Formats: sequence, C-alpha cells, structure tokens
Amino acid sequence: MARRNDHTHHEIRHMALENVKVFLGEHSHHELSLRKLAKSIGYVPSTLVNIFGSYNLLLLRAIAQTLDEIMLQVNQGLENSATPEEALKAIAYCYYNFAQQHPNRWRLVFQHNMNGEALPDWQENRINQMMSVLEEIIKTINPTKAQSEIEQSSRVIWASVHGITLLSLDDLLFSSTPIDGHLLIDNLLLNYINQWKQQ
Repeated sequence: MARRNDHTHHEIRHMALENVKVFLGEHSHHELSLRKLAKSIGYVPSTLVNIFGSYNLLLLRAIAQTLDEIMLQVNQGLENSATPEEALKAIAYCYYNFAQQHPNRWRLVFQHNMNGEALPDWQENRINQMMSVLEEIIKTINPTKAQSEIEQSSRVIWASVHGITLLSLDDLLFSSTPIDGHLLIDNLLLNYINQWKQQ
C-alpha cells in the first residue's frame, strides 16, 4: 500500500482516472468499485474519497474526461466539414464511433446515477456546450426557426443518433443482415434535414 506522501493529490487523481479508463477497456462499470479502484493504485478508499469528494464524483470526473474526448473529436470533425450537413454527420459519426471503440466508457456516461446529488456546474457546462454546438448547426440550416424549435430538433437528432448507437452496440437492430450504423445515421440526417429545410 502506498504511503500518503508517495504521490501528490494531482498524481493520485490522475492515476485513479487512468485506471478507470483501463478497467472500462475490458469491463463494465458495474464491476468496478471504490475499493477495487483504490487497491489498483495502491491506496485506501478513504484517500480517493478525500480527493474526489465521493465515488459518485470520481466517476463523474471520468465521465467528464469521456465527454472532453468526444468533444475534441467533434471539433476535429467540424474543422473538416464544408457545410452544416457535413458538420451534423461529423458529430453523429464521432458519437457513434466513440461508442463502438469504447462501449463501456460510453455506457457509463448515460448509466451513471447521481443518487439525488445535484449535477456539478462543471459537468452541466460540458453537456450544454455539446448541445449548443448542435443547435448552432441546425440554426444555420434554417435560420427562420424559433429557438424552441431549434432546441427540440437538436434533441430529436441527438436522441435518434443515441438510439441507433445503443441498439447497434447491443446488437438489437433485429435485421436478418448486418446493418452499418453509419448508413442508418445517413438515412436519418438526410430525411430529417430535408424536412427541416422545407418547413
């Protein structure tokens, strides 16, 4: 077991979050525990609680890292997009691809429960940032729409892409032949955006 002065709080925080990533590379977050994580880095659970505040908040920090990684990939996709339609596809593909590559980390984002605790501002800001990017692109495609319609449409697109991603991950598309999730996303965006332009 490591002594308290072997590492700084920053180093322990980094080790813990890196070990969450490593663990989720092979296992579901349901198999992870504070005790198991603390043991993996050579500390006692109380040390992690002292640094993060709670196991809940530790997992939320891991989720924040996941969202930051997705957002970094989204921004790279946006830089290579010439039109709003291409930008929407880039965002959807980034979301889908990340889930395919890191399914357990992606699932943690949506299955984590705060158990009644308020979502910290630093996490809420990340979510709002992602939604704002989506709203801005949708607004560009049809600037005559009211903000309430833009918000609603952004959630329709996000929920639809999320559904395609989740069902693909769980192999629940119930098709006799394999279906590429990218093709479903293409179909969704083509039809939805064409309708959005005409309304």
